[in-house]
This record gives sequence, structure tokens and C-alpha cells, in this order.
Amino acid sequence: MGANEHGVCIANEAINARELAAETEALLGMDLVRLGLERGSTAKEALDIIVALLEEHGQGGNYYEDADSCHSFQSAYLIVDRDEAWVLETVGRYWAAEKTTEGVKCICNQLSITTKIDAEHRELRSYAQSQGWWMGEDEFNFSEVFSPADEHLDCCAGKDSLEKQEESITVQTMIDILRDKASGVCIDSESFLTTASIVSVLPQNRSLPCIHYFTGTPDPSRSIFKPFIFVGDIKLVPKAQSPCFGDNDPAKKEPRFQEKPDRRHELYKAHEWARAVISNDQEQGRQLRKTMLELEKQGLAAMEELLTSSEPLDPTEVGDLFYDCVDTEIKFFK
Repeated sequence: MGANEHGVCIANEAINARELAAETEALLGMDLVRLGLERGSTAKEALDIIVALLEEHGQGGNYYEDADSCHSFQSAYLIVDRDEAWVLETVGRYWAAEKTTEGVKCICNQLSITTKIDAEHRELRSYAQSQGWWMGEDEFNFSEVFSPADEHLDCCAGKDSLEKQEESITVQTMIDILRDKASGVCIDSESFLTTASIVSVLPQNRSLPCIHYFTGTPDPSRSIFKPFIFVGDIKLVPKAQSPCFGDNDPAKKEPRFQEKPDRRHELYKAHEWARAVISNDQEQGRQLRKTMLELEKQGLAAMEELLTSSEPLDPTEVGDLFYDCVDTEIKFFK
């Protein structure tokens, strides 16, 4: 997931489909997210870029640094800008997309596009017929045709929460949903941990800046959402950047992933200590989390004031915003 300077945001999710993802190296879902953000100035433009690359190069390969087994997935995307949103769901080189300009939309690990298809691969339906998944007589339903036969549809963990609060969704609403472990949105298990989280505010008033709140650390229930605004002279944040291994990176060598380097950045390492303290649920952990939430609350309030101010944004005042937030967080943990 990520965002760019044009106010385009893209989220990516692994999905289950009746056709298994290829293990052969091609483009990963995360590759397509990065390329869409690099080249797209609107949600529709990013969509067109992603599907063009998908059709040309396909998707596949290992999502994890695991030399012993291949973990490959088909992908779904939520592609958004100030004006509209697109849900894009893919199976191999085939895809379907649905446009929306109101309400709430979610992606999860199941196909969600049904009969409302606003764009699709030119051979999507003929391919489904060739596989015997659709006879061409009934209305074409993408999720029914391409989902596994035993798949139970419509169980996106965050959808109910969003729909219940649709008329009053705030940044805090979204943060609370991302931290919800009971629903399964936030995962903290021995085998999997929610990697990182983002909440983005995309004002329809184009005189106002888009504001993105990044954790930069895993498990949003024990992380601080920190504000970031794209301006011309951004101060880079090395403490939140994974180290670069150049040509020696095991991901660039064949065979892949024979070694597993330490990719943790300084913020990640500092946060590991905080996460361990909080998980013990002792007094120190409770006080630590209280202080973290207070720091987060201050950031949210400052950004809300910025969005409601009659004064135009001064880019020089926010160029080091995220840098300062990360620096403060690390110093606090130490």
C-alpha cells in the first residue's frame, strides 16, 4: 500500500481464486502498487497502468523470503484519488474493475466484484468459458465465476464496521478499525503480523493538502500513526528506511532468498522494544501505550487544525513533518 504526490492511494490484498497463482517469477502485487503510484496521476490512470503491465508481464513469484517454498498469490487492489475509487481484482493476466464515487468499499482475501463491472480484460469472459466456469447463458458474475467452488463470499472483516459508521467516518474511526483484532482486521499471531498501516485523507477541495498517516511499524494496535504531507522539498527519513544491500541482496541473486538479511530499520528496531513491553500488559506497558496514544492524538489534532485553517499551507513548515515524528518516537522509546 502507498500514496503519491498526486493524491493517488493504492492498497493491495492477496486473494483466493479458483486458479492458483503462478510460482514463476513475474510481477508481484507490491510491484504493481509501486509502479501504479510511480506513473499514475489519477486513480484511473494508475488502474490503466497496472492492468497494462499485468497483461504484458503477468503476475507470479514468491512473496516471502523463503528459499524452501513458494508463497504466491493472486491480487486485489483498491485504487483511490480525490474523486473516485476503483476496485481491481485479478486472476493471472485476467482482471475486472468496479468504479465507485460514494459509499464504502473494502478489499479482502475474497473476490468481491459481482455483476457491476466497469472495465475488464477483453478476453475475460471467453477465458471463463474456455475453462468451463461460465456457460455464457447466465449473467456474468465475476466473483462467482472465478472464486473457488467452496468459497463463502461477503465476509470482509472491516466492511460491517465501515457501513455502520458510513455517515461519520473520521481519521480516528479508520485507525480504530485498523486496530480491531476481534474482527480480524488487525492480526497478531505467531505466523503472521499486520505489517504496517496507512490512513489517508483526500480532501475534495483541491486547495487543501492530502494527509497520510503512516505507522511505519507492524501491529497498528501498538503503533503510532504519524502524519505525512507531500511537498516539494521533503526531508528524507533514513531511520524509517530499510537498509540497502545493492547487488548483494539475496532477492537479486539466483537462486533467490538463499540468505535472509536483517532488513529492519531503526524505527522498527526501537518499536520492537515497545511492542514487547506493551504485550506484557504490566503497568509499564499500559503507561507506554497511553503516552503513545497521546503523541498520536497531538498529531491528529494538528492536522485537523491545518485542514480547517483559512491560511494556505506553507510547504516549508511540513517538509520535515514525518522526519520529526519518527525522530520523536525513537527518542521516546529509548
